[in-house]
Amino acid sequence: MTSPQRSKVIYDTDPGVDDAMALYFALAHPAIDMVGITTTFGNVSVQQAATNALYLLELAGRDVPVTLGVAVPWFKAPEKPPAHIHGSDGLGNLGARQPTTQQLDPRSSAQFIVDMARAHPGEITLVAVGPLGNLSLALQLEPQLPVLLREVIIMGGTVHEPGNVSPVAEANIWNDPHAADRVFTAGWKLTMVGLDVTHRVVVTLEQFRSIAKKHQHPATDTLLQAVDFYARF
Repeated sequence: MTSPQRSKVIYDTDPGVDDAMALYFALAHPAIDMVGITTTFGNVSVQQAATNALYLLELAGRDVPVTLGVAVPWFKAPEKPPAHIHGSDGLGNLGARQPTTQQLDPRSSAQFIVDMARAHPGEITLVAVGPLGNLSLALQLEPQLPVLLREVIIMGGTVHEPGNVSPVAEANIWNDPHAADRVFTAGWKLTMVGLDVTHRVVVTLEQFRSIAKKHQHPATDTLLQAVDFYARF
């Protein structure tokens, strides 16, 4: 039997403890070919998001292009990152870090998305787990993006579940609602994974401790500290 073709994925992210866990899951998944990590503001500043992405890749021993994306919302006033949830560094206040060798790709996140979509038409799934400014800006740069991308999957929003930053609003949409409006109405194949789903997919701290104990790797050690901070919140 031949193995199924791996899906090309761009991971648009603001790591962030939960985003860091999702990143490692995607890097390890045999059906995913991670072709780029585009960073945005949200859980941390965009600069810290990019720093965290490079650091997480270093620990994982992977070389994936990382780009710097939008730093503020499209229209609304920016808010301070939620350090009480993710730590001031986004990873539970890790302290000393190993040095990283990989450098940022010089393109903006939006330009990288457009370039990759043009180079691989119909092949790339964009998974967005932060505010949607990069995707909104990419739409401005390339109006044909809904045709060029295979699909867009968003972790954001909510339907029946209460919000997590207001009685009705979810954080990723709240952080840049005008960008989200553009993304939701763009006309591509879009899947929304909102709080209705994520509140039902729970990993306990004890489960994560057992994972870190079994694997004995700098990546799981780092995530364990981050998850511990996150779980205490």
